[in-house]
Amino acid sequence: MRIDELTTEAEWREAFPVMRELRTHLDEATFLDLMRQMKPEGYRLLAARDDQGVIRALAGIATLTNLYYGRHIWVYELITTASERSRGYGKALLDYVDALARDLGCDTVALASGLQRADAHRFYEQKMGMMRTAYTFQKEIRPSIFTWRAVLPEPQS
Repeated sequence: MRIDELTTEAEWREAFPVMRELRTHLDEATFLDLMRQMKPEGYRLLAARDDQGVIRALAGIATLTNLYYGRHIWVYELITTASERSRGYGKALLDYVDALARDLGCDTVALASGLQRADAHRFYEQKMGMMRTAYTFQKEIRPSIFTWRAVLPEPQS
């Protein structure tokens, strides 16, 4: 397994099928347009590749500074293709991000995760040593493909 930063449009096209598993609302043209906008703003797309060079997982990150985390890396996306989950790709990516954060003088690595993603939450807490520290809220200003609606887990009896 190796971790690469994807910087070219050809690499982004290669990554799109994996990203689409998380960001189902995006088509390839919209994804590429957004990547062109986000890259100059500091967004970085990392890929975990298998021994044959096939992309199996992605992490979208940015280095930021704010009043509550200080200098930190925010993980916008972390996705492993469904057929390759629980094979270490997500952990390898987050371990890479942790090392990158240390190298960049960051205080924290942080992310938000949808309420419905219970398996991901267990992974973050149990395998990656992360803590739940907040809820994320949003308000729709105008309808768009980016409007996210929570899918709440079914109550347990």
